[in-house]
Amino acid sequence: MSDSLALDKRLVRRSFEQAAATSDTAAVLQNEICRRMLARLDYIKLEPSVILDAGSGTGNALAGLLARHPRARVVALDLALAMARRSRARRRWWRRLFERGGPRLSALCGDMEQLPLAPGAAGMIWSNLALQWAHDPRRTFAEMHRVLAPGGLLMFSSFGPDTLKELRAAWQGVDGHTHVHGFIDMHDLGDMLVAAGLANPVMEMELITMDYKASGPLIADLRASGQTNARADRRRGLSPRAFGDRLRSALDASPRMTYEVVYGHAWKQPARDTDVKTVRVFKRIP
Repeated sequence: MSDSLALDKRLVRRSFEQAAATSDTAAVLQNEICRRMLARLDYIKLEPSVILDAGSGTGNALAGLLARHPRARVVALDLALAMARRSRARRRWWRRLFERGGPRLSALCGDMEQLPLAPGAAGMIWSNLALQWAHDPRRTFAEMHRVLAPGGLLMFSSFGPDTLKELRAAWQGVDGHTHVHGFIDMHDLGDMLVAAGLANPVMEMELITMDYKASGPLIADLRASGQTNARADRRRGLSPRAFGDRLRSALDASPRMTYEVVYGHAWKQPARDTDVKTVRVFKRIP
């Protein structure tokens, strides 16, 4: 794996533990992508009995998933315990009294790369802007394939290589070091899906730009939503204050951030259809 893609998982967990209390107010992009993904479900005919929300964060997708699949049980899983607890808190106490057959929403603290579910346990896996925090996406897709039931669906979003390109360029001009993660191209993600045994992957990409009045709110939003530098090869130690001042000055010239958002979905083939050919579709959203 490229050094630019390797992450320090302990730092990832700690960052999101610290951001659990603030991420809902800062996660404007995450919430928007969640809405766009939920809209895509309107065109998919599937009635899973169990849905896994892998990398659920504070659970912004849970209400939409439960509403679209009224007979399904949703399991919210996150690497950070504080995030999982916030997902569980979305299940109002009074609803527990009326849920027949057990609660429809439960939460787990766990790792996408080693899912704490039995093989074939989920009819659908949903993952919104979480895959980019996996240390090994290939292993993550393999685990998702294992946990999916035959005929099950994986739907996810992630970030592509142009994400945070302004921040990457600003840091390069400040100290010459890379302080931003590397992100995987959608075509490579599609190939990883196929290698994991998933069929008929469809990949899409769009660019979203977020404009800010100044660099201060921009940096504050990144921190509040847990988007900190967790590269395994990151520069250790504190940067001099002068570097921070130069970074803010560079960003103030054009306080905006570009996000390359990658959408993907693929299926686990039914046991009787193991001879079905794999079809890959890639497109750029206008």
